[in-house]
Amino acid sequence: MEWAPIMGALPPMSEAEWQRLFALYQQIPQYELLNKGMGLDGFKHIFLLEYLHRLWGRLIGLAFLLPLLGFIAIGAIPRRFVPRLLLLFVIGGLQGAVGWFMVASGFLADSVAVEPARLVAHLMLALLLYGVLLWTALGVLHPTPLHHPPASVRRWSLATVALICLTIPAGGFVAGLHAGLDYNTFPLMAGHWVPESYAQLTPFWRNALENIAAVQFDHRLLATLTLIVALITAISGLRRGVAPAAMALLACAALLQYALGVVVLLHVVPIPEAVAHQGMAMLLLTAALIALHPQRRP
Repeated sequence: MEWAPIMGALPPMSEAEWQRLFALYQQIPQYELLNKGMGLDGFKHIFLLEYLHRLWGRLIGLAFLLPLLGFIAIGAIPRRFVPRLLLLFVIGGLQGAVGWFMVASGFLADSVAVEPARLVAHLMLALLLYGVLLWTALGVLHPTPLHHPPASVRRWSLATVALICLTIPAGGFVAGLHAGLDYNTFPLMAGHWVPESYAQLTPFWRNALENIAAVQFDHRLLATLTLIVALITAISGLRRGVAPAAMALLACAALLQYALGVVVLLHVVPIPEAVAHQGMAMLLLTAALIALHPQRRP
């Protein structure tokens, strides 16, 4: 209910503080529309989930910043990495601020959840943070790129990363709108390749953000394109001897992720399978970045 980056590291320490926070929760639409009559024990449960997420984010920041300052002080980090590492800390702080901006949208009138667009913004910043961290680490492990990698494989690898970075946010809109609870058949949606209600909102661009049928279809389409391009990339890379282990992992991760997506949809989005689908998306992005990294320009 409140964003206190410093004091918020501690949970409520007294019954009076629990009651104060619960009273704040009772003033927002989510309580009135979804959880009317909830007791303090129920509030403590949903509070714990949010509290642990915020605490974990703060711990990540400390685990990154304190060693970084120490390593900079003793000269243990090459100078070329220092600006990027400091930028990563800034991105991490911005991620926390955007996280609060996302949560605060759940306090708006007649809102019972965060706005999908804000959820996706939070997700995209997480992707950026993870991607730059991984790319930096790979630069430390493998400072020298391949000599004249095949241009075609590099283009396919770039296309794969780009498609993954589009498909994951599209999945964020599916999650934000609970769009996975509808059209639980595959490959058709209500008996059609393109759902009849795809373009029901005006102006047209709103469908990509607010229309359940369009959001789910877009995610399916992007996922299918990602699978195809990832397999082409992997086959091309294996044939030309470019990062064979990463290319093999990329193909396996793409196939497993696509299969997981279908299973989650057909099973009407059970939480454990949905979390596995999210985790597999990050593994797929990891494989794609590892495959692309040795092909970077000197």
